[in-house]
Amino acid sequence: MGDREWLRARWHAVADRVSDPRLTIAGRELRVLGREKTIILAVVIQLFVAAFSGFLVVGLVSLYDPGSVDGYQIDAAVTGEATNEMLEAIEERPAIEGTRYATTSEAYADFQDGAVNAVFQTTRSDGRIEVVMTAPEGSIETTLVVSEGQEALRALERNLRTERAASLSNPPLPLPPDTGGNPYYDFTYTILLPLLVFLPVFISGSITVDSLTAESEQGTLELLRVAPVTMVDIVDGKSAAMIAIAPLQAVAWLGLLSLNGVAVANAGWLATLVTAVTAIVVALSVAVSLLAPDRRSAQLLFSVAVLLFFAGATLLPGGPANTAARLAIDSATLSTRLAVLIYGVVGVAAVGAVRRLATRINPNTL
Repeated sequence: MGDREWLRARWHAVADRVSDPRLTIAGRELRVLGREKTIILAVVIQLFVAAFSGFLVVGLVSLYDPGSVDGYQIDAAVTGEATNEMLEAIEERPAIEGTRYATTSEAYADFQDGAVNAVFQTTRSDGRIEVVMTAPEGSIETTLVVSEGQEALRALERNLRTERAASLSNPPLPLPPDTGGNPYYDFTYTILLPLLVFLPVFISGSITVDSLTAESEQGTLELLRVAPVTMVDIVDGKSAAMIAIAPLQAVAWLGLLSLNGVAVANAGWLATLVTAVTAIVVALSVAVSLLAPDRRSAQLLFSVAVLLFFAGATLLPGGPANTAARLAIDSATLSTRLAVLIYGVVGVAAVGAVRRLATRINPNTL
Protein backbone atom coordinates (compact mmCIF):
# COMPACT_ATOMS: atom_id res chain seq x y z
CA MET A 1 0.00 0.00 0.00
CA GLY A 2 1.42 3.37 -1.03
CA ASP A 3 1.59 6.46 1.16
CA ARG A 4 -1.40 8.02 -0.54
CA GLU A 5 -3.56 4.91 -0.09
CA TRP A 6 -2.46 4.62 3.58
CA LEU A 7 -3.40 8.25 4.29
CA ARG A 8 -6.75 7.76 2.60
CA ALA A 9 -7.43 4.66 4.69
CA ARG A 10 -6.48 6.44 7.91
CA TRP A 11 -8.78 9.38 7.22
CA HIS A 12 -11.67 7.09 6.27
CA ALA A 13 -11.14 5.18 9.53
CA VAL A 14 -11.39 8.43 11.46
CA ALA A 15 -14.45 9.49 9.50
CA ASP A 16 -16.15 6.19 10.33
CA ARG A 17 -15.61 6.74 14.08
CA VAL A 18 -16.58 10.43 14.09
CA SER A 19 -19.53 11.59 12.03
CA ASP A 20 -18.24 15.15 11.75
CA PRO A 21 -14.53 15.49 10.86
CA ARG A 22 -14.57 19.07 12.17
CA LEU A 23 -14.92 17.68 15.69
CA THR A 24 -11.83 15.55 15.11
CA ILE A 25 -9.87 18.60 13.99
CA ALA A 26 -11.10 20.66 16.93
CA GLY A 27 -10.18 17.92 19.40
CA ARG A 28 -6.74 17.61 17.84
CA GLU A 29 -6.22 21.36 18.22
CA LEU A 30 -7.11 21.24 21.90
CA ARG A 31 -4.77 18.30 22.53
CA VAL A 32 -1.91 20.09 20.76
CA LEU A 33 -2.70 23.23 22.72
CA GLY A 34 -2.34 21.33 25.99
CA ARG A 35 1.27 20.52 25.08
CA GLU A 36 2.24 24.13 24.29
CA LYS A 37 4.26 25.38 27.25
CA THR A 38 4.05 29.03 26.21
CA ILE A 39 0.27 28.97 26.08
CA ILE A 40 0.01 27.10 29.36
CA LEU A 41 2.31 29.70 30.95
CA ALA A 42 0.10 32.53 29.68
CA VAL A 43 -2.96 30.84 31.14
CA VAL A 44 -1.19 30.30 34.46
CA ILE A 45 -0.27 34.00 34.62
CA GLN A 46 -3.88 34.98 34.03
CA LEU A 47 -4.95 32.44 36.64
CA PHE A 48 -2.54 33.95 39.15
CA VAL A 49 -3.79 37.48 38.48
CA ALA A 50 -7.43 36.44 38.81
CA ALA A 51 -6.89 34.21 41.84
CA PHE A 52 -4.98 36.86 43.79
CA SER A 53 -6.74 39.91 42.35
CA GLY A 54 -7.82 41.13 45.77
CA PHE A 55 -4.17 41.33 46.82
CA LEU A 56 -2.68 42.48 43.54
CA VAL A 57 -5.16 45.26 42.93
CA VAL A 58 -3.87 47.16 45.96
CA GLY A 59 -0.33 47.23 44.61
CA LEU A 60 -1.40 47.90 41.04
CA VAL A 61 -3.65 50.78 42.06
CA SER A 62 -0.68 52.38 43.82
CA LEU A 63 0.94 52.62 40.37
CA TYR A 64 -2.30 53.48 38.55
CA ASP A 65 -3.20 56.21 41.06
CA PRO A 66 -0.40 56.75 43.62
CA GLY A 67 -2.42 59.38 45.42
CA SER A 68 -4.91 56.75 46.53
CA VAL A 69 -2.41 54.99 48.78
CA ASP A 70 -3.53 55.31 52.39
CA GLY A 71 -1.16 55.94 55.26
CA TYR A 72 1.58 57.64 53.25
CA GLN A 73 2.36 61.24 54.15
CA ILE A 74 4.55 63.51 52.02
CA ASP A 75 6.40 66.35 53.74
CA ALA A 76 7.07 69.27 51.44
CA ALA A 77 9.15 72.39 51.93
CA VAL A 78 7.64 75.58 50.47
CA THR A 79 9.72 78.67 49.91
CA GLY A 80 9.72 81.83 47.83
CA GLU A 81 7.51 84.79 47.04
CA ALA A 82 4.22 82.86 46.62
CA THR A 83 4.54 80.61 49.65
CA ASN A 84 1.10 81.49 51.01
CA GLU A 85 -0.71 80.55 47.80
CA MET A 86 1.23 77.31 47.50
CA LEU A 87 0.57 76.31 51.10
CA GLU A 88 -3.13 77.00 50.62
CA ALA A 89 -3.19 74.66 47.63
CA ILE A 90 -1.24 71.98 49.47
CA GLU A 91 -3.76 72.01 52.30
CA GLU A 92 -6.36 70.67 49.87
CA ARG A 93 -4.36 67.45 49.47
CA PRO A 94 -4.67 65.15 52.51
CA ALA A 95 -1.59 63.10 51.59
CA ILE A 96 0.82 66.06 51.53
CA GLU A 97 1.80 68.50 54.26
CA GLY A 98 3.60 71.74 53.52
CA THR A 99 6.07 73.60 55.74
CA ARG A 100 7.10 77.23 55.25
CA TYR A 101 10.84 77.86 54.84
CA ALA A 102 12.39 81.31 55.07
CA THR A 103 15.12 80.62 52.54
CA THR A 104 15.55 78.32 49.58
CA SER A 105 18.93 77.09 50.84
CA GLU A 106 17.38 75.84 54.08
CA ALA A 107 14.64 74.02 52.15
CA TYR A 108 17.12 72.22 49.91
CA ALA A 109 19.39 71.41 52.86
CA ASP A 110 16.52 69.58 54.59
CA PHE A 111 15.67 67.90 51.30
CA GLN A 112 19.22 66.58 50.98
CA ASP A 113 19.10 65.34 54.59
CA GLY A 114 15.79 63.55 53.99
CA ALA A 115 13.81 65.72 56.37
CA VAL A 116 11.37 66.63 53.58
CA ASN A 117 10.31 64.66 50.50
CA ALA A 118 9.89 67.56 48.09
CA VAL A 119 10.62 71.26 47.64
CA PHE A 120 8.28 73.84 46.06
CA GLN A 121 10.24 76.94 45.10
CA THR A 122 7.91 79.80 44.12
CA THR A 123 8.56 83.10 42.36
CA ARG A 124 6.40 85.95 41.03
CA SER A 125 6.94 87.46 37.60
CA ASP A 126 4.64 89.95 35.82
CA GLY A 127 1.65 88.85 37.88
CA ARG A 128 2.36 85.18 37.30
CA ILE A 129 3.40 82.57 39.83
CA GLU A 130 6.08 80.12 38.79
CA VAL A 131 6.73 76.98 40.81
CA VAL A 132 9.69 74.61 40.54
CA MET A 133 9.11 71.29 42.27
CA THR A 134 12.03 69.08 43.27
CA ALA A 135 11.41 65.37 43.96
CA PRO A 136 13.66 62.42 44.86
CA GLU A 137 15.44 60.72 41.99
CA GLY A 138 14.49 57.29 40.67
CA SER A 139 12.49 55.44 43.33
CA ILE A 140 8.95 54.37 44.16
CA GLU A 141 8.80 57.42 46.41
CA THR A 142 9.36 59.59 43.34
CA THR A 143 6.14 58.35 41.73
CA LEU A 144 4.12 59.18 44.83
CA VAL A 145 5.72 62.59 45.33
CA VAL A 146 5.34 63.61 41.68
CA SER A 147 1.73 62.46 41.56
CA GLU A 148 0.73 64.37 44.69
CA GLY A 149 2.84 67.37 43.67
CA GLN A 150 1.02 67.59 40.35
CA GLU A 151 -2.33 67.54 42.12
CA ALA A 152 -1.17 70.33 44.44
CA LEU A 153 -0.08 72.41 41.45
CA ARG A 154 -3.45 71.84 39.79
CA ALA A 155 -5.13 73.00 43.00
CA LEU A 156 -2.97 76.15 42.93
CA GLU A 157 -4.02 76.82 39.33
CA ARG A 158 -7.71 76.40 40.18
CA ASN A 159 -7.41 78.74 43.15
CA LEU A 160 -5.70 81.42 41.08
CA ARG A 161 -8.30 81.16 38.33
CA THR A 162 -11.07 81.59 40.90
CA GLU A 163 -9.38 84.58 42.54
CA ARG A 164 -8.74 86.36 39.24
CA ALA A 165 -12.08 85.57 37.63
CA ALA A 166 -13.43 89.06 38.46
CA SER A 167 -10.75 90.71 36.33
CA LEU A 168 -11.74 88.79 33.21
CA SER A 169 -14.03 90.26 30.60
CA ASN A 170 -15.71 86.89 30.15
CA PRO A 171 -16.34 84.56 33.12
CA PRO A 172 -14.41 81.27 33.00
CA LEU A 173 -16.23 78.04 32.33
CA PRO A 174 -17.22 76.20 35.51
CA LEU A 175 -15.13 73.16 36.44
CA PRO A 176 -16.86 69.77 36.28
CA PRO A 177 -17.95 68.51 39.68
CA ASP A 178 -15.70 66.14 41.57
CA THR A 179 -17.19 62.67 41.16
CA GLY A 180 -15.26 61.31 44.11
CA GLY A 181 -14.59 58.01 42.37
CA ASN A 182 -12.88 55.15 44.16
CA PRO A 183 -9.56 54.38 42.40
CA TYR A 184 -9.73 50.72 43.44
CA TYR A 185 -13.19 50.44 41.94
CA ASP A 186 -12.15 52.27 38.77
CA PHE A 187 -9.02 50.20 38.26
CA THR A 188 -10.76 46.86 38.90
CA TYR A 189 -13.62 47.35 36.45
CA THR A 190 -12.03 49.54 33.77
CA ILE A 191 -8.60 47.89 33.53
CA LEU A 192 -8.27 44.60 35.41
CA LEU A 193 -11.56 42.99 34.38
CA PRO A 194 -11.34 43.89 30.65
CA LEU A 195 -7.72 42.70 30.66
CA LEU A 196 -8.68 39.30 32.06
CA VAL A 197 -11.69 38.71 29.82
CA PHE A 198 -10.14 39.93 26.57
CA LEU A 199 -6.60 38.58 26.90
CA PRO A 200 -7.84 35.04 26.05
CA VAL A 201 -9.32 36.55 22.88
CA PHE A 202 -5.88 37.73 21.73
CA ILE A 203 -4.38 34.34 22.62
CA SER A 204 -7.02 32.44 20.63
CA GLY A 205 -6.42 34.56 17.55
CA SER A 206 -2.66 34.23 17.78
CA ILE A 207 -2.88 30.45 18.22
CA THR A 208 -5.12 30.21 15.16
CA VAL A 209 -2.56 32.09 13.07
CA ASP A 210 0.25 29.83 14.29
CA SER A 211 -1.79 26.68 13.75
CA LEU A 212 -2.79 27.40 10.16
CA THR A 213 0.58 28.79 9.09
CA ALA A 214 2.37 25.85 10.71
CA GLU A 215 0.17 23.43 8.76
CA SER A 216 1.15 25.26 5.61
CA GLU A 217 4.87 25.47 6.34
CA GLN A 218 5.10 21.81 7.42
CA GLY A 219 3.19 20.61 4.38
CA THR A 220 0.48 18.80 6.35
CA LEU A 221 -2.22 20.48 4.27
CA GLU A 222 -1.20 17.99 1.57
CA LEU A 223 -3.56 15.63 3.40
CA LEU A 224 -6.39 17.57 1.79
CA ARG A 225 -5.63 15.80 -1.46
CA VAL A 226 -6.58 12.42 -0.04
CA ALA A 227 -8.56 13.13 3.13
CA PRO A 228 -12.38 13.21 3.17
CA VAL A 229 -12.35 16.79 4.49
CA THR A 230 -12.39 20.16 2.81
CA MET A 231 -10.54 23.37 3.54
CA VAL A 232 -13.75 24.66 5.11
CA ASP A 233 -13.75 21.69 7.51
CA ILE A 234 -10.19 22.50 8.52
CA VAL A 235 -11.07 26.15 9.12
CA ASP A 236 -14.26 25.24 11.00
CA GLY A 237 -12.52 22.75 13.27
CA LYS A 238 -9.64 25.01 14.18
CA SER A 239 -11.88 28.06 14.62
CA ALA A 240 -14.40 26.22 16.79
CA ALA A 241 -11.70 25.07 19.20
CA MET A 242 -10.22 28.54 19.57
CA ILE A 243 -13.59 30.28 19.87
CA ALA A 244 -14.66 27.83 22.58
CA ILE A 245 -11.69 28.19 24.93
CA ALA A 246 -11.73 32.00 25.26
CA PRO A 247 -15.17 32.36 26.95
CA LEU A 248 -14.40 29.34 29.15
CA GLN A 249 -11.27 31.09 30.40
CA ALA A 250 -13.14 34.37 30.85
CA VAL A 251 -15.88 32.71 32.93
CA ALA A 252 -13.23 31.02 35.08
CA TRP A 253 -11.50 34.35 35.69
CA LEU A 254 -14.82 36.00 36.59
CA GLY A 255 -15.46 33.24 39.11
CA LEU A 256 -12.05 33.78 40.70
CA LEU A 257 -12.65 37.53 40.84
CA SER A 258 -15.92 36.88 42.67
CA LEU A 259 -14.12 34.66 45.17
CA ASN A 260 -11.74 37.58 45.80
CA GLY A 261 -14.62 39.87 46.67
CA VAL A 262 -14.95 41.54 43.28
CA ALA A 263 -18.65 41.49 42.46
CA VAL A 264 -19.31 40.75 38.78
CA ALA A 265 -22.83 41.09 37.40
CA ASN A 266 -24.24 39.80 34.11
CA ALA A 267 -21.76 36.94 33.75
CA GLY A 268 -23.87 35.44 30.96
CA TRP A 269 -23.84 38.64 28.94
CA LEU A 270 -20.09 38.99 29.53
CA ALA A 271 -19.52 35.44 28.26
CA THR A 272 -21.63 36.25 25.20
CA LEU A 273 -19.60 39.40 24.58
CA VAL A 274 -16.31 37.52 24.85
CA THR A 275 -17.59 34.78 22.51
CA ALA A 276 -18.68 37.34 19.93
CA VAL A 277 -15.41 39.28 20.04
CA THR A 278 -13.45 36.02 19.90
CA ALA A 279 -15.36 34.99 16.78
CA ILE A 280 -14.41 38.30 15.14
CA VAL A 281 -10.74 38.01 16.11
CA VAL A 282 -10.44 34.33 15.16
CA ALA A 283 -12.11 34.98 11.81
CA LEU A 284 -9.63 37.78 11.25
CA SER A 285 -6.74 35.47 12.12
CA VAL A 286 -8.01 32.79 9.73
CA ALA A 287 -8.31 35.31 6.89
CA VAL A 288 -4.79 36.59 7.52
CA SER A 289 -3.41 33.03 7.63
CA LEU A 290 -5.09 32.03 4.38
CA LEU A 291 -3.94 35.14 2.54
CA ALA A 292 -0.43 35.32 4.08
CA PRO A 293 0.65 31.76 4.95
CA ASP A 294 4.13 32.85 6.06
CA ARG A 295 4.11 32.75 9.87
CA ARG A 296 6.04 35.96 10.54
CA SER A 297 4.12 38.10 8.10
CA ALA A 298 0.82 36.57 9.20
CA GLN A 299 1.47 37.29 12.88
CA LEU A 300 2.53 40.85 12.07
CA LEU A 301 -0.56 41.49 9.96
CA PHE A 302 -2.80 39.90 12.59
CA SER A 303 -1.32 42.00 15.39
CA VAL A 304 -1.75 45.22 13.43
CA ALA A 305 -5.31 44.30 12.41
CA VAL A 306 -6.35 43.43 15.97
CA LEU A 307 -4.86 46.64 17.34
CA LEU A 308 -6.74 48.65 14.71
CA PHE A 309 -9.95 46.78 15.50
CA PHE A 310 -9.78 47.38 19.25
CA ALA A 311 -8.51 50.93 18.86
CA GLY A 312 -11.36 51.74 16.50
CA ALA A 313 -13.92 50.02 18.72
CA THR A 314 -12.63 51.87 21.78
CA LEU A 315 -13.54 55.18 20.16
CA LEU A 316 -17.17 54.07 20.05
CA PRO A 317 -19.50 54.37 23.07
CA GLY A 318 -20.09 50.62 22.85
CA GLY A 319 -16.43 49.59 22.75
CA PRO A 320 -15.62 46.11 24.10
CA ALA A 321 -13.89 47.35 27.27
CA ASN A 322 -16.58 49.91 28.04
CA THR A 323 -19.34 47.37 27.40
CA ALA A 324 -17.66 44.79 29.62
CA ALA A 325 -17.24 47.31 32.45
CA ARG A 326 -20.87 48.41 32.25
CA LEU A 327 -22.08 44.84 32.31
CA ALA A 328 -19.83 43.90 35.23
CA ILE A 329 -21.00 46.77 37.45
CA ASP A 330 -24.64 46.14 36.52
CA SER A 331 -25.14 49.54 34.91
CA ALA A 332 -25.90 48.17 31.46
CA THR A 333 -28.55 49.95 29.43
CA LEU A 334 -30.50 48.82 26.40
CA SER A 335 -27.76 50.21 24.16
CA THR A 336 -25.15 48.18 26.07
CA ARG A 337 -26.97 44.92 25.44
CA LEU A 338 -27.62 46.00 21.87
CA ALA A 339 -23.85 46.45 21.45
CA VAL A 340 -23.33 42.84 22.58
CA LEU A 341 -25.85 41.63 20.00
CA ILE A 342 -24.17 43.73 17.29
CA TYR A 343 -20.81 42.13 18.11
CA GLY A 344 -22.51 38.75 17.85
CA VAL A 345 -23.94 39.54 14.42
CA VAL A 346 -20.56 40.84 13.23
CA GLY A 347 -18.89 37.69 14.60
CA VAL A 348 -21.28 35.38 12.74
CA ALA A 349 -20.83 37.40 9.55
CA ALA A 350 -17.04 37.31 9.92
CA VAL A 351 -17.03 33.52 10.38
CA GLY A 352 -19.25 33.14 7.34
CA ALA A 353 -16.96 35.36 5.29
CA VAL A 354 -13.81 33.36 6.09
CA ARG A 355 -15.65 30.11 5.33
CA ARG A 356 -16.43 31.47 1.86
CA LEU A 357 -12.81 32.54 1.55
CA ALA A 358 -11.68 29.02 2.48
CA THR A 359 -13.69 27.52 -0.37
CA ARG A 360 -11.62 29.55 -2.82
CA ILE A 361 -8.26 28.55 -1.35
CA ASN A 362 -6.37 25.77 -3.06
CA PRO A 363 -4.37 23.93 -0.35
CA ASN A 364 -1.66 23.17 -2.91
CA THR A 365 -0.87 26.89 -3.08
CA LEU A 366 -0.39 27.28 0.68
